[in-house]
Amino acid sequence: MKIGLYNLEPKYINIALEKIRAYYTLHGHVVENCSPLEASNYDVVYCSSLFDWSDKKYVSASMIKGGTGFDLTTKLPKEIDAVELKINRGFSSRGCPNKCKFCVVPQKEGDIYVVCDVLSLWDGKSKLVTLYDNNILALPQHFELNTKQAIENKITLDYNQGLDHRLLTSDIVELMKKVSHVEYRFAFDNPHSIASVEYAIDLLQSKGINRSLWYVLCGFDTTFEQDLFRLNYLKSRNQNAFVQRFKSKNKIANPKLTALARWANQHHIFQGMTWNEFLKRSDNPDYYREFLVS
Repeated sequence: MKIGLYNLEPKYINIALEKIRAYYTLHGHVVENCSPLEASNYDVVYCSSLFDWSDKKYVSASMIKGGTGFDLTTKLPKEIDAVELKINRGFSSRGCPNKCKFCVVPQKEGDIYVVCDVLSLWDGKSKLVTLYDNNILALPQHFELNTKQAIENKITLDYNQGLDHRLLTSDIVELMKKVSHVEYRFAFDNPHSIASVEYAIDLLQSKGINRSLWYVLCGFDTTFEQDLFRLNYLKSRNQNAFVQRFKSKNKIANPKLTALARWANQHHIFQGMTWNEFLKRSDNPDYYREFLVS
């Protein structure tokens, strides 16, 4: 059988499609990436999407579809989902105990549970393993296991989806400091979380983790003033920021948030100048001047 894989967001490695690739290749089938224009060349085409706002106009009715971009209920067959991918990235846990209004993870995956450890994802050679866990600090013993395995095998960890700053403890931060890591990421989603963010930064800095990256959700349920307040606070604490603009298929892009992201998401610019100084740059569009803060 000849199988095609159509990834609607090719910028991202799609774990479900990679499991399908590994399973059918192991069973002697031909598996290839394909575009929708090539779909007729295959016996079956699996199509996956991570985001509901991705363009679906080339997805045909004959394709087998799945992923959060289509619905929250479709799952891989158990024999395919059970495939272990040693591609140095993936989930060591799934789900999340939090029920944030903007997040589909609890609805899709339920409460948090262990999937595997770091060594199950590692190919035995790579110096880097990227973890997609949504809230691994809710499983502190599992976090400790992953960390110790990484230290013993000289693996650098990248917690790609971020860590929950509210669950940091002195012991956890000690482990975080010891392991080789990509810049730690956290989330500052709610302006009212300022006290817990301040505590987390103080704790991290007391252990020598002086700068981290903070995702700042904008365009969901906050005002622009609240968004700018959070960014200015992080800048004052010598932190990096990333404006995470809330997207959905029915939401219109906000040019003000686009400008804010251009300032904050380029770390050398964010650290080097204020918001107003950025807006006055000669290489910015003229309409940016409208956003100046008096």
